[in-house]
Amino acid sequence: MNHTGVDNIMDKSHPIRILVSDPLAEEGISFLKGCEGVQVEVSTGLSSKDLIAKLAGCQALLVRSETKVTEEVIAAARDLKVIGRAGVGVDNINVQAATKAGIIVMNVPGGNTISAAEHTIGLLMSLARNIPQADASIRREKWERSKFIGTEITGKTLGVVGLGRIGREVAVRAIGLGMRVLGYDPVWDEGWCRRAGVACVAIDDILKQSDFITIHVPMSDKTRGLLNREALAKTKPGVRLINCARGGLIEEKVLLEFIESGHVKGAALDVFEKEPPWGSPVLNRPEVIMTPHLGASTEEAQIKVSEELAKNVVEYFEKGIARFALNLPAIDVAGQSHLLSYVTLAERLGRFASQIVSAPIQGVKLNYVGELGRGNPALFTSSALAGLLKKVESRISPVNAQAVATAQGLSVEQQSYPDSKDYASVLEIEVATSKEVHRLAGTVYGQKDFRLVRVDDMTIDVVLAGNLLVMQNTDKPGVVGHTGTVLGAAAINIAGMDVGRNRPGGVAVSIWNVDGQVSEDVLKKVRSHPAILNVQMVTL
Repeated sequence: MNHTGVDNIMDKSHPIRILVSDPLAEEGISFLKGCEGVQVEVSTGLSSKDLIAKLAGCQALLVRSETKVTEEVIAAARDLKVIGRAGVGVDNINVQAATKAGIIVMNVPGGNTISAAEHTIGLLMSLARNIPQADASIRREKWERSKFIGTEITGKTLGVVGLGRIGREVAVRAIGLGMRVLGYDPVWDEGWCRRAGVACVAIDDILKQSDFITIHVPMSDKTRGLLNREALAKTKPGVRLINCARGGLIEEKVLLEFIESGHVKGAALDVFEKEPPWGSPVLNRPEVIMTPHLGASTEEAQIKVSEELAKNVVEYFEKGIARFALNLPAIDVAGQSHLLSYVTLAERLGRFASQIVSAPIQGVKLNYVGELGRGNPALFTSSALAGLLKKVESRISPVNAQAVATAQGLSVEQQSYPDSKDYASVLEIEVATSKEVHRLAGTVYGQKDFRLVRVDDMTIDVVLAGNLLVMQNTDKPGVVGHTGTVLGAAAINIAGMDVGRNRPGGVAVSIWNVDGQVSEDVLKKVRSHPAILNVQMVTL
């Protein structure tokens, strides 16, 4: 699970605009249309130019595999916050450009798992028994029984490269069909393999021993051309290959060579280096079974991914939770869901700090205390930096905050302290400029009661929300009364206030929760008291 720290920005008067540029199941579209504060437009088959025009003013873009979300599109979509992919692969989305622009990229990794696994098994059976070729032959009114003699899969060895969600489902089904299954994955789960009856081996062992090989890995620089000339040379003569994952994992020109030599008996491809695969070297080979990227094309899968993506996008705008975000640090809150609120707290503390400094921030230190200090602080740090840098970078979010901080030469330090004396969890932030150092600490009461509990080592307790008047003064009588009188005369309602001081007669800080902005004229009147050292407004 990921959390971005974003507050609820669903607003019926200013609806969230969502563009759906690829066909999605109606169940997901209907869900979006039924949400208050959401305006959805479905417009498919757009050119890049038309897509850019449609995205003006849109906060979310939902796609499948057809729409190409390029760097040019991302640069032009200035209001875009989320790109959602109804499926697993995101090779049609420039994730790097989205990350640089602070845009969340999320997918739906589990919605089409069963469909893709079943399609893989279907292709395996078709390869073993030459079913598509036999069907085509009989439609030409030919009765060629001896030409399509197949092979039994019972007792044969299936090599599964990639034991993620889909790979595991394929392995389980193959075992049920009486196959011996070898599995390879860079991250082993030996317990699952043992329970499932899958032999965990090196990839070379899969190449050398398997009668059938199926690939279930994402596309990356490391996996591109995974089954190249060197790999295929290690395979058993008569091997059959299946790719229902991503095009380009098998080098098609090399595959043709191995098919022509008879070393590879057959292949089943649902995905291709170029889609559609017109001009592919294997397009006209009868040993190759081809389907048009149908792995997720079942009614059930399309409904699942459409509904899940729609719900996840709305949840992001309502609660700041970005499930299955690919470019956000994950947060493990198993059994401690209340810690999600500290992501929002971190962002607000960063925004507060950025508004009370009088010079550009040069360094920031973050301390995670108590329960907060017992996990990975990466997302909290990114959220604090996003709040801190909001004034200087318009397209910033926890997605790109670390990179922006580095580019601006901001020194960032973080420390974790698993023990806390005063609160279950405390987040401390210290910001330094060439002129000053400010230290803030915050905590969360319950789930959403965000509190500022310390300012420059002075204890205080105020709600960290809305409009805050922040005042520093020498600790003398009459300051609070004077300020309250000025605000009252200006018809500014005071929702709450608390005072902290370093010692009696020393320096005091007071923070006032007020209903609305305080004008500079009113602030000038507040400053007229001789004991007041500084007054400023903070808006969260």
